[in-house]
Amino acid sequence: MSAGHIRNTRAMAASPRCGAATRSGLACRAPAMCGRLRCRMHGGAPGSGAPWGNRNARKHGAFTQARIAERRAIRELLGEAAKLLGELKRDA
Repeated sequence: MSAGHIRNTRAMAASPRCGAATRSGLACRAPAMCGRLRCRMHGGAPGSGAPWGNRNARKHGAFTQARIAERRAIRELLGEAAKLLGELKRDA
């Protein structure tokens, strides 16, 4: 037993581990929830996990080519309007 650690962590170390794979492909090292095969982050809690139909993966479309082109056109129009206002201010 190491002298630097006072707490008894044997039960934690001996508890079953989550069976899920992480994004890096390695096994999750978190302890599984009581009576379950997964930890609290991988489906141990009731109601956890992604919703049916994978609504989390829906895209908003803000970075499609059409939307980018639309924003460029708007910026160009705003620049032309600002230039016109500047010319009108100078003439007045």
